Amino acid sequence: MRVLGIESSCDDTAAAVYDSSAGLLANIVSSQVPVHSLYGGVVPELASREHIRSVVPVVERALAEAGSGREKIDGIAVTAGPGLIGSLLVGLCFAKSLAYAWGKPLYGADHLEAHIFSIFLEQEVPFPFVALLVSGGHTSLFRVSGWEEVFFLGGTLDDAAGEAFDKAAKLLGLGYPGGAVIDRVAQEGDPGRFAFPRAWLAPGSADFSFSGLKTSLRVFLSSAEGRGVRIEDIAASFQEAVVDVLVGKTLGTARREGVLRAVLAGGVSANSRLRRRVEEEGSIAGIEVHLPSKALCTDNAAMVALLGERRLSAGRASGPDLNAYAASRFPR
Repeated sequence: MRVLGIESSCDDTAAAVYDSSAGLLANIVSSQVPVHSLYGGVVPELASREHIRSVVPVVERALAEAGSGREKIDGIAVTAGPGLIGSLLVGLCFAKSLAYAWGKPLYGADHLEAHIFSIFLEQEVPFPFVALLVSGGHTSLFRVSGWEEVFFLGGTLDDAAGEAFDKAAKLLGLGYPGGAVIDRVAQEGDPGRFAFPRAWLAPGSADFSFSGLKTSLRVFLSSAEGRGVRIEDIAASFQEAVVDVLVGKTLGTARREGVLRAVLAGGVSANSRLRRRVEEEGSIAGIEVHLPSKALCTDNAAMVALLGERRLSAGRASGPDLNAYAASRFPR
């Protein structure tokens, strides 16, 4: 089966073509970073307008690169949620119209599940495994026992790790997107220079909290101690606090679940310090760690097309009442 995937959950317009026999044939992403960098974050209304401008040319590019006209496409998958509702509706309405016009089955993919299974675009990971989904909007842990068995174990009680990076970068005057710039600046700093707090919560908890860490950075920067110090050391120390918690909770949860494999997904999983630490500590703990390439960490349509191919092949097409949803469907 060959599936066209469309992604528009936030500020990236993306389209991809995945074939169950030939693999990934095309993966096109149109970034909106230049638009939103002026504001230090994603402006939902602007994001929706950019998706309207980009969705047709992005889909056309993906189909051309894959050498696939409508006659070679067997189904269409699109992100239905969670995400920014206006952005989601652009991709969803386009995909529904295209599926109707072409007479193809449609599948509404969950953005979180698509991220979790993106690792299968590059490698086969035996089930079960614990997945850490960490991005600007989500920081959650799941037990994944199969393609239809994804169980929520814990998540952030306030801010996501990616949001914490974005806010920290703004406080430090480093620009947007925050996660990438902090990763770069922190490589020149001392991660042990300043002791920012780690929120471990209750013993054995799979939940996260990063709001207190953000507050501690703001207070530190306004104090006498925070004046005249190297930005690189502050960035490295802040990053280390985030990474400590992400790595500790992921590996700790895997041990408690009796699972010897962990998968990272989402935009923050591209962070170089996180990738290095989780591989090193996973090896010590006897837990296999699987990391997607950095290109597949951020939002993309390849993961949507892959999930759509698996679900459509299993006969799980969505009906005409498919609608977008903003909040995660995984219950706490």
